[in-house]
Amino acid sequence: MNLVERWVALAGSHTRRIGAELDARYGESHRRYHDRAHLAAVLDIVDELAGHAADADAVRLAAWFHDAVYDPQRADNEERSARLAVRMLADTDLAAATVDEVVRLVELTVGHAPGDDDRNGQVLCDADLAILGADPERYAAYAAAVREEYAFVPEEFFRAGRAQVLTGLLELPSLFHTPEARARFEDRARHNITTELRLLNA
Repeated sequence: MNLVERWVALAGSHTRRIGAELDARYGESHRRYHDRAHLAAVLDIVDELAGHAADADAVRLAAWFHDAVYDPQRADNEERSARLAVRMLADTDLAAATVDEVVRLVELTVGHAPGDDDRNGQVLCDADLAILGADPERYAAYAAAVREEYAFVPEEFFRAGRAQVLTGLLELPSLFHTPEARARFEDRARHNITTELRLLNA
């Protein structure tokens, strides 16, 4: 099932144009990691963790919008993606409470810090960060793609900024929030991050 058909299965055939626009956004030429493959991977993990969510479809909708606006030279992509969700979902028959939840979840991906009782947020954040716990080859490809997206940043500054982000992740008591994702990804994610940090500091 291609991405547009996947959207239609979730939101209905009357919203196909929204799915087509979102698909086009994830296909923008400047994207190297935050692209269609990333969206599909996040949707797959959301499906796998859906039993933990309070409203799995709201999480799926939020996954579609979480990187819908992506410009690596800006720091407000999540906020702009949330505003896009408000605008585009206003043309659907979704309940206002569902749209509000989608917007909240998209904004939550700024810091990936859902509350202990935020089951929807835990699923979305875990799905978005699951790449950290990928096998070493996939993780290396992810790290390289992120570097490509920030090609405009000089190497010295990129290394420092990336190292700061990775160090902050390692300092968290847990990278993942759902029991399943923690069991599947936590140890390997910490190993991957530690390895990347070692390479950055070499």
